Amino acid sequence: MRRSAAVLCGAGVVLAGTLTAVPANASGSSAANTVQAAAAKVAWKKCATDDYPTLQCASVKVPLDYAKPSGKKITLALSRVPHTSKTYQGPLLVNPGGPGGSGLTLAGFVASSLPKKVAAQYDVIGFDPRGVGASKPALNCKPGYFNPVRPDSVPSTSTIEKANVSRAQSFAKACGTKYKDVLPYINTISAVKDLESIRKALGAKKINYFGYSYGTYLGAVYAKLYPERVRRLVLDSIVDPTGVWYEDNLDQDYAFDKRHKAFTKWVAKYDSTYKLGTDPKKIEAKWYAMRAALAKTPAGGKVGASELEDTFIPGGYYNGYWPFLAEAFAAYVNDKDADPLVEAYENFAAIDSSGDNGYSIYTSVQCRDASWPRDWKKWTKDNWAVYKKAPFMAWNNAWYNAPCAFWPTKSLKPVNVANSKLPPTLLFQATDDAATPYQGGVTVHKLLKKSSLVVEQGGGNHGITLSGNSCLDKYLATYLTNGKVPHGKGKVDATCKKLPDPKPSAAQESSAQSTLSSTQGPAATSGATLHGILGFRG
Repeated sequence: MRRSAAVLCGAGVVLAGTLTAVPANASGSSAANTVQAAAAKVAWKKCATDDYPTLQCASVKVPLDYAKPSGKKITLALSRVPHTSKTYQGPLLVNPGGPGGSGLTLAGFVASSLPKKVAAQYDVIGFDPRGVGASKPALNCKPGYFNPVRPDSVPSTSTIEKANVSRAQSFAKACGTKYKDVLPYINTISAVKDLESIRKALGAKKINYFGYSYGTYLGAVYAKLYPERVRRLVLDSIVDPTGVWYEDNLDQDYAFDKRHKAFTKWVAKYDSTYKLGTDPKKIEAKWYAMRAALAKTPAGGKVGASELEDTFIPGGYYNGYWPFLAEAFAAYVNDKDADPLVEAYENFAAIDSSGDNGYSIYTSVQCRDASWPRDWKKWTKDNWAVYKKAPFMAWNNAWYNAPCAFWPTKSLKPVNVANSKLPPTLLFQATDDAATPYQGGVTVHKLLKKSSLVVEQGGGNHGITLSGNSCLDKYLATYLTNGKVPHGKGKVDATCKKLPDPKPSAAQESSAQSTLSSTQGPAATSGATLHGILGFRG
């Protein structure tokens, strides 16, 4: 769920007066029976941005510990784009994943990306989960934890391994010391109970829910605990709930390695532009040679081997970044020019305070949600085994999650999300998604009895609806309009073709910074905008 300052610069909101908003009485639709006509308990304030001029903001207080409802309270930050149609279908809660992702801007994006007639029927509700962003308290266990240059991720010597283990231990200790009274309550089940508190505060009998990435697990767990409160459920890029979280992360490594190979194959296709050759395997060898060189002499004093991995991992989430990554790669290899590589790092991988906050929540949730091996020898054995077959992200991902080996709180048990009590639900999955591999979609499709699975065949991006694929978006719009889902004869209910891969000409300017800045506004492509909001490691 890694995010750079450039990606996040458009996520803030600016207060512009106040407004106490009350949802209009639902009318003109059978959906009216699913929402209360009573006034909402939330006082909304205008917090318009240039991109989302109708955005409103509010907050609600919830128990830190739901076992002690009268005890200490924390604050959740909310956002809303209110419905404008006489036909009102209730609140649509949206979540970008993470764990640790801020959802405030996502509300504006979803409302503006859906067909106007569809969006107008919903109050699109974004929220910062407990501990995230504008919610209070917002966790930041160890500011600057990802400052460059970090030790090489590949523990080729005992010295390197000890340095990385020490870093992970120090982060876990910092979280335990700084947030001792909070950490036990930063987990998916608590976040699900927060969703229920939001529902009550909104005065809704039921909610509609739309989640990406980790947001799919959050939504599935909510549906398990509160099936009677679910009206419509959309899950995009689906977490495998049977591998939460250690196994899921190992599975990611294989998928990201394949995605990196897809990138080098794409670079080979455009040898006339990048001049790195026409053999993908030789291009991949050049990338690893670049990595070895940076391990010895970091570019610009910032981009060592680990930072190089950080920079290219986002390309596994979204191929729209490929032209800029290829440009930086080619400049370093062909021209001995490290400046584009440093610029790419600053735009795609450098961590600001929001990223520090997001990572603090990422670890807090994942380390608390499920058991992790506490014996570091287990991590060493498993990750070397993965590295031999899929080296691109294996150890980088291991160290990203390594604080869980030393986490100060006891672990909970994953939730079995199997559910036969829900109305028809809609699932979206790309076959070559690296962050949440395809099997997750298949597994959840089996577990949710009335679900329908829509697949983007050959697609490799993470987060595929509202990202430019009109075929996928048609199924989404239909479902949100009337609740209808496709039904197929096989394991998949509908298939859409993937979007074409980008071309080098897609890089209209040489600066990746200009591209990321453009992702914040309506003029940007929907795919770039969405992936700027979703971020990485989600």
